[in-house]
Amino acid sequence: MWKINHSYIDGAFVPVQGNETVQCINPATEAVIGTVTLADREDARHAIAAASRAQVAMGRTSKGERIDMLKQLQAAVLASTDEIRDTAIEEYGAPFARAQWVSRYASQSFANAAQVLKDYDLIRSVGDATVVMEPVGVAALIAPWNSTAGTICSKLASAIAAGCASVIKPSELSPLQTDVLAQALHRADLPKGVFNILLGRGSDVGDEISTSPHIAKISFTGSTATGKLIARAGIETMKRVSLSLTGKSASIVLDDADLDTAISLALNAAFMNNGQACVAGTRLLVPHTHAEEIIDRVKSLIGAMVVGDPQDPATVIGPLVSQAQFDRVQGFIRRGQAQGAALITGGEGRPIGLDKGYFVRPTVFADVSGDMDIAQEEIFGPVLSIIAYDSQEQAIDIANASVYGLQAYVFSRQPERARSLAARLQAGSVLINRIAPELLAPFGGVKQSGVGREFGVFGLESFLEAKSIVSD
Repeated sequence: MWKINHSYIDGAFVPVQGNETVQCINPATEAVIGTVTLADREDARHAIAAASRAQVAMGRTSKGERIDMLKQLQAAVLASTDEIRDTAIEEYGAPFARAQWVSRYASQSFANAAQVLKDYDLIRSVGDATVVMEPVGVAALIAPWNSTAGTICSKLASAIAAGCASVIKPSELSPLQTDVLAQALHRADLPKGVFNILLGRGSDVGDEISTSPHIAKISFTGSTATGKLIARAGIETMKRVSLSLTGKSASIVLDDADLDTAISLALNAAFMNNGQACVAGTRLLVPHTHAEEIIDRVKSLIGAMVVGDPQDPATVIGPLVSQAQFDRVQGFIRRGQAQGAALITGGEGRPIGLDKGYFVRPTVFADVSGDMDIAQEEIFGPVLSIIAYDSQEQAIDIANASVYGLQAYVFSRQPERARSLAARLQAGSVLINRIAPELLAPFGGVKQSGVGREFGVFGLESFLEAKSIVSD
């Protein structure tokens, strides 16, 4: 049984000042597996103060010193790969394969940042000016529960590379993942206060961070609604803000696509992480001429998917994170039927044989129109909408008919045709005939899917400010 009642502040694990205690529930069994006492505003102030003190020296570190820090962090997190994987499975039901990938990506983030920094010019000449890329200052890193270790490490790697101390606030729904990661990061033995970690509500800890004049930069991953609140709160102190937000990604299957490969990849994109991924391809756009064949393939592939114990490597879809999320997804399934979509497979309730746990039947709708809720809103569960189109132009219009624009997928046998289509999609990233991202390329959204970019050079520069020095 887990019992977490501490934060990590100024290089040490310290008791929280807050007094709100919540239970940790295993979503596969609905059993209580621990408790966490949440931090409050006073804890947040202590963390901000520690980061502010550390920033003085951190801002003066050399490129070599920062690279050494990143290598220490990589080694420490790599040594905890299995623990990070296992807590993701236990805490929110991540399928084994997904949890394994994220746990490895967490440590790799530091290696990637070290390589980027090594090749990056922090000082350069522009005409008569010397341009110095300086750390923006103390950064707040706010991470979601569905990829806690990966998101924290990616953001922290860029912050360290830029010379920024940080205050890290993971979702209060991820205490187990946070605690294991904090223990690993502590073993890297960085200077006190360079990073500080606390779990708390957005209404107090998050608000304190967002309004503090001592926080210069916020990097947030989560919902668009929360991102807007953070941006509004930070405007008074002119915080630099990067927001990676809600997605409603389209997967476009062109009429020349290899269906054996395309449909399998499209379903993996739709149901990755149990559908609980901002980049999930939950709108599958298919040509009318191939719609019937594609629907048959979808039904067959889903029928073969293993839904159940997330610890089993054979499992494709595990449980949702909570009862609340289970109820939310059930509501979307009912609304899809009520609004006239054709239920192809799945539906309400748990899969047969699973009487406990927040398991949802992988659900697919066809005859979906663009104005239906299931086609417009991020469901965050294993629910896929198939939308038929008559022409490539119409496919582009349908894909872009969303307030969101995080990621898109294109499947075609003709690379140039796919690239031409990708150029016209309103999305921060487009993946062609693959669903694995490039982790050195910029990641982020357009429209209401976000502001700014992460990863690689773009992630580093989001924590830097340019200073121009001009002299005779």
